[in-house]
Amino acid sequence: MSARYLTVTITPELAGLEVNTLLRRALGLSGTVLRRVKWLEDGITLDGARVNVRVRAREGQTLSVRLTDPAPSSGVVPAAGPLDIVYEDADLVVLNKAPGVLVHPGHGHFDDTLGNFLMDHYKQAGDESDFHPVHRLDKGTSGLLAVAKHPYAQERLKNQLHTGGFRRVYLAVCDGAPPAPSGAVDAPIGRADGSLSARTVRPDGQPARTHYRVVRSCGPRTLLELELDTGRTHQIRVHMAHIGCPLTGDFLYGAENRALIGRPALHSAQLELAHPITGERLRFTAPLPADLTALIPKENM
Repeated sequence: MSARYLTVTITPELAGLEVNTLLRRALGLSGTVLRRVKWLEDGITLDGARVNVRVRAREGQTLSVRLTDPAPSSGVVPAAGPLDIVYEDADLVVLNKAPGVLVHPGHGHFDDTLGNFLMDHYKQAGDESDFHPVHRLDKGTSGLLAVAKHPYAQERLKNQLHTGGFRRVYLAVCDGAPPAPSGAVDAPIGRADGSLSARTVRPDGQPARTHYRVVRSCGPRTLLELELDTGRTHQIRVHMAHIGCPLTGDFLYGAENRALIGRPALHSAQLELAHPITGERLRFTAPLPADLTALIPKENM
């Protein structure tokens, strides 16, 4: 894979329209995406020739737009590291993230994150894609993560977030048990006073809603299935602690217990989305990792 292009053949219904209109109406490109590519020699072409977006297309012509940048703009440097790739095509990568790995480079972590490992993967494959994450997982959270290969795919996928089109199901082990076999925690989340990282339920926080279902009880702990209506920082961890059931091993909102598990017991187990180009429904699953499975007695499996 190298550069990624999106093309459309001009039908009688589309003939006579300006290229700008066709790119927005027929291909669904936003002004932000168009501004990134129209200066490129092969950014927007009709029958292979570069054109101004005010040109009117004729029936039978092929309109093409380049989706990938010729040079990465994310600033994420390639660095070799392990990747568990569940799915990959020219527009999208779905990864099964290991716990303890950051998604994005940041202070003190410039070459040991999923972003670095993915950029190295692209480099080795001769792929011009860049790092365009669609959603986040905390450092300690394992499981499925979608990453777009170009800005157009990222924009289309982000528009699905927190709709029925982009479905994420988490599995978690908590200490104790919720008050009911299933329910929803509807409680606003904001920054905790005096902390740069911690969040808390507070009246002036942002709206947040988490649905949970008890899968099974395991002595002092409970295996839960969870879905989010919103995507606040640490949402599942904060909401479960709020109802008296912090995630097992959660050093920030519960009780750290490295004899049991070295991270909050949270896993992104299912991911469902519409492909950003074709619209095809894609469904992925990632089994419960060993450290979470170990929290559940075998007789309850």
